[in-house]
Amino acid sequence: MYSRSSEPVRLERDCAAVLVPQGEHVNLPAGSIGYITQALGGSYTVFIEGNLFRIAGKDADALGKEPPEPLELPDGADDEAVEQMVWRQLRTCFDPEIPINVVDLGLIYEATVKAAPAEGERLVEVRMTLTAPACGMGDILVDDVRSKLEMIPTVAEADVELVFDPPWGRHMMSEAARLETGML
Repeated sequence: MYSRSSEPVRLERDCAAVLVPQGEHVNLPAGSIGYITQALGGSYTVFIEGNLFRIAGKDADALGKEPPEPLELPDGADDEAVEQMVWRQLRTCFDPEIPINVVDLGLIYEATVKAAPAEGERLVEVRMTLTAPACGMGDILVDDVRSKLEMIPTVAEADVELVFDPPWGRHMMSEAARLETGML
């Protein structure tokens, strides 16, 4: 799901949101009017009363949208199948201001799937960074990565470590991301 348009929207109910780029949690009241400026990875960036807000996919109904479908794994899926789903889920995590996922931005340094103590469950360990250490959305991005990975069947816990060594540089972006942002 992707949109760069300015689709008009009116909140159908009170809705939790995150103020961009400060990262402050707020509650938007029903009836608020604005525009969806970005719809990527199941979450939405909306422009309301001069501010940008990120609304999680679980609250899509407040925007008159359908929430994302639950993830499914085939019975008996092995660690490789789970790891593939981990990378697919990571590609659904977006900075609300940049229309490029965290993998293509080069923010994910490592993602490892391990057996959990409970039979049939897994742990996912992720090392990631931010484009700038002072990014106000850093905690929000880390929480987004964690929550999206914990949606994967059999994943009991996702441990997301935010690191700044090595520091992020645009050379870490995929070629497609550099092209999209004009950073070739």
